Amino acid sequence: MKYFPLNSTIFINNRKRFIKEMKPNSIAIFVSNDEWPSNGDALHHFKQNSDLYWLSGVEQEDSMVILFPDCPDAKYKEVLVLVRPNELKEKWDGKRLRSTEATAISGIQTIVWLDSIDAMLQTWIHLADTIYLDSNENDRKASLVRSREYRFIDEIKSQYRLHQYMRAAKILKQLRSIKQKEEVEVIQKAIDITDNTFRRLLKFIKPGVMEYEIEAEIVHSFLSQRATGEAYGSIIASGDRARTLHYVSNNQACKDGELILMDFGANYGGYCADLTRTVPVNGKFSKRQKEVYNACLHLHNYAKGILKPGISIVDYTDKVGEEATQQFIKIGLITKSDVKNEDKENRAYRKYLYHGISHHLGIDVHDLGTRTEPIKAGMVFTVEPGIYIEQEQMGIRIENNFWITKNGNIDMMKNIPITVEEIEKLMSK
Repeated sequence: MKYFPLNSTIFINNRKRFIKEMKPNSIAIFVSNDEWPSNGDALHHFKQNSDLYWLSGVEQEDSMVILFPDCPDAKYKEVLVLVRPNELKEKWDGKRLRSTEATAISGIQTIVWLDSIDAMLQTWIHLADTIYLDSNENDRKASLVRSREYRFIDEIKSQYRLHQYMRAAKILKQLRSIKQKEEVEVIQKAIDITDNTFRRLLKFIKPGVMEYEIEAEIVHSFLSQRATGEAYGSIIASGDRARTLHYVSNNQACKDGELILMDFGANYGGYCADLTRTVPVNGKFSKRQKEVYNACLHLHNYAKGILKPGISIVDYTDKVGEEATQQFIKIGLITKSDVKNEDKENRAYRKYLYHGISHHLGIDVHDLGTRTEPIKAGMVFTVEPGIYIEQEQMGIRIENNFWITKNGNIDMMKNIPITVEEIEKLMSK
């Protein structure tokens, strides 16, 4: 890993929180992600199962976390399973964790090698009444690939048919959405790296620069600050390409007079930042660009003002939609007649703002969390309204990250330049 070791208290407390929700005499088993094949004999870069990482901080493949709080042998109440270090494999692929290193990362004292776990796991399962198994219950999941966790579910249920089974994901969806203070500190580190990178870009961008050159500056800046890398594929979209929400081609020239929308964030210690800024390629907003940008900034500030405990994402989005309607009338995008005659299922403002305003943020960029229950203190959200105008070949989005508190929220990106004046001043230098 490139980042400094995280405080193992994060993972110790996460396990305590999960164990507190388990039924008496139950066992919970979590498995790592697959190593996904690419082409030929190549593999994609390994990405750990987010739930297993949340419980252990271990990023290594072929890992397991087993929680059995009522195990008669206290040594096996918490177990971390790792692949046994192999001299030949390490010559090819690099060093694997030793037991002392894994304990330092996770706080789990008992380490068992993967090639000796089967008999032990069978004994523990025979002692338990209930088995918690994990699955991907992110509401945005769209993959049809049957991943390792689902194959493991099939395997365990075929062997132990008479046990009671419970969904670990249902518990994790609630727990992972509420961040500990120590987790928020790691997210803040990812944000600070992203802040430094954005300021670097403001000095780099000029007419004629290629979108991929900006992307390269982002990656260079992230890695030079010990980030793991990008939290997601950076979106570097100049001109009309900014209307494509997940534009990742990043292969066109940025032209004088255009705006460039940049949606990027660092990953540090497994946690993500998620920033969007829209800036003028030549360093100076035109009168119309400034008008639309300030309307978007108004929506951003309005949204953060109502993002607090007690409101649901559905109600929150509706309120921002009402404010967007008024702003879009002011800047000439829609008329009062458009609003009067709008389809309530496809409101008039949606022609120019066609995505959600906020999502949970954490280990995953689109992190686990409910979208229907009231927002709670401890959650971390993005706030990212946008305005996309086809006839003007313009797309603007402004995004910051917020930690929800008992009385409101804390803008974790409050130090990152956001106003027209701040951006133009830094670009002029």
